[in-house]
Amino acid sequence: MRIEQDIKLDFKDVLIRPKRSTLVSRSGVDISRDFVFPHSSRKYHGIPIIASNMDTVGTFEMADALARESLSCALHKHYGDDALLSFFAERPELPPVFYSMGITPPDYDKFVRIMEKANGSINYVCVDVANGYTRAFIRFIHKLRSAFPEITLMAGNVVTGEMTEELILDGVDIVKVGIGPGSVCTTRKVAGVGYPQLSAIIECADAAHGLRGLICADGGCTCPGDLAKAFGAGADFVMLGGMFAGHNECASEIVEIGGVRKMRFYGMSSREAMARYAGGVADYRAAEGKEVLLDYRGAVIDTVREILGGVRSACTYVGALRLKELSKRTTFVRVSQQTNDIFGTRGN
Repeated sequence: MRIEQDIKLDFKDVLIRPKRSTLVSRSGVDISRDFVFPHSSRKYHGIPIIASNMDTVGTFEMADALARESLSCALHKHYGDDALLSFFAERPELPPVFYSMGITPPDYDKFVRIMEKANGSINYVCVDVANGYTRAFIRFIHKLRSAFPEITLMAGNVVTGEMTEELILDGVDIVKVGIGPGSVCTTRKVAGVGYPQLSAIIECADAAHGLRGLICADGGCTCPGDLAKAFGAGADFVMLGGMFAGHNECASEIVEIGGVRKMRFYGMSSREAMARYAGGVADYRAAEGKEVLLDYRGAVIDTVREILGGVRSACTYVGALRLKELSKRTTFVRVSQQTNDIFGTRGN
């Protein structure tokens, strides 16, 4: 047993310090990014925010809605072959839409089967596991990259620099960073495992960028300011689940409780998800997610504009003309727990 004494921080523990700026208006801020992925060599241009591949959020409808604003979506992995093939074939010009998969033999077989029929229409893949530190995960990444060298590959989740470096060297273009920070994830309570998300982003971004790789901050954002902090900490992409939940484009029915319309949202390791896709929680494990009821929010476009407005505003406060410059101009100021309590940020 050992204890790391270095201080680790979450979004709630810091604020971004303002700096002098020559920007006249938020409208002048460019929040798009351009990347060349290190392994696929594919070029990317867009706003680097991705809807999570949770089954209520990572839907075809969400992908279409976000594409209109140059955002991306990671589809959930429970769509059937025909539905996926039809979707990708009909939308060749969309911003990146990620095909999502696990690491089981049926996951791989399904992907091979679909790719044989896809005629090059699937270019972005997200390999998603709760624990990116297993040998089985690394072996799967090797197998997938070897078989499909042309795909742009996002994979995770991890929270440490050394594992980020290993994944990039093993063929991952975008490392997904985050264990336990999600609003409906209970891993930190159930397993006692995790890592404060802001520090994870800082450390993993530093490791990835040294190898020309990229990271995606996955989880923990509950308001636009958290996205600004994630980008300021060095995240290349940010993935959102809860902030995109509760909208028309989500795969969840609207229920009325006490005259208020609500939509269900649950973690993919929750009892609800495992009952739907795995026949229940296996005897050897515990659920590491929960279900919540969110207020119905209407069309996702209003939330998207609020998020983008917040990120633009953060850029103006530090004088960043482009999103790319935000991390270079960000200075974080640590705040006390008393400050968090006063401003209601305890729940981040």
